[in-house]
Amino acid sequence: MRLSAMGDVAMTVPILRAFVKQYPTVKLTVISRPFFKPFFDGIPNLEFFAFDEKERHKGFTGLLRLFNDVKKLKIDAFADLHNVLRSKVVSLLFALSGKKRATVDKGREGKKELTRAENKIFKQLPTMFERHAKVFEELGFPVDLSSRNVGIEFPKKAVFGAEITDLVGENYQKLIGIAPFAQYDSKVYPLDLMKEVITKLAENKDYTILLFGGGKKEIEILNSLSEPFKNVINVAGKIKFQQELKLISNLDVMLSMDSGNAHIAAMLGVKVITLWGATHPYAGFLPFNQSLENALTSDRNQYPKLPTSVYGNKIVEGYEDAMRTISPDEVVSKIKNQL
Repeated sequence: MRLSAMGDVAMTVPILRAFVKQYPTVKLTVISRPFFKPFFDGIPNLEFFAFDEKERHKGFTGLLRLFNDVKKLKIDAFADLHNVLRSKVVSLLFALSGKKRATVDKGREGKKELTRAENKIFKQLPTMFERHAKVFEELGFPVDLSSRNVGIEFPKKAVFGAEITDLVGENYQKLIGIAPFAQYDSKVYPLDLMKEVITKLAENKDYTILLFGGGKKEIEILNSLSEPFKNVINVAGKIKFQQELKLISNLDVMLSMDSGNAHIAAMLGVKVITLWGATHPYAGFLPFNQSLENALTSDRNQYPKLPTSVYGNKIVEGYEDAMRTISPDEVVSKIKNQL
């Protein structure tokens, strides 16, 4: 399997956990960037193969090397869960060698109908988890993701090391994670409203609020949000990625935009409240095993063209303030209802 961006990779983890539970004699090999290896740690019968995009596996000749490297692992079937040029090339090579292959259908036509300004078809599309399950079904391995199914197990809460304990302390009652950023501004809750959310939550001294992000600019913003409060902690840049995963696994709830952090929390079995601006959960990116009721969307009565984009990269004039229709009180109420 060939995977890419953080959210895309995180969304595959629940389906893989379900797969190994339901097919314990089948071995999986995940091909992805080395950075994402911690996502798959602890999953039985799963081997991680590091994709070296900068040297060994760079370019077309690199993909030929990748095919030959992976072929040595005696692969019987190839599941393309990404559907981009690189994965298509490797998938084709496996097909030419006589192996079964299946590629995820991203449903691009349905997404165009959902996001276009005129003649919009506003309906729930298949989730990415359903699309991934379809890939395995085509290979002869149907995977049950229904809530009644016991065929998926989330990892246990990780044990904190000294660095995490020093950061968050030992006397917390409830851990609330907040990831206020996303790749595109159209998916980011206005900073002044996020301050209101944090202020209201910080009033309860039983809550310890952890802020997640990355990059110099984001860390500066997170520092400004946390400084006024003793029970609000910016963890960005203070611990390694693997430690962040351990910390997230212990959260009682995560508040996130439509972003990778939402999917990371969900793959670890954490309850997630999501905020949606230019995008909408109907496109199929609601985090795994999360309720649509906990996905707070911008008001379509005021902004009828929503969703305007699948990924948030399309700017629509006059829609800059769409997320202001999600009130801080509503966000706080949703979080408290999960605690």
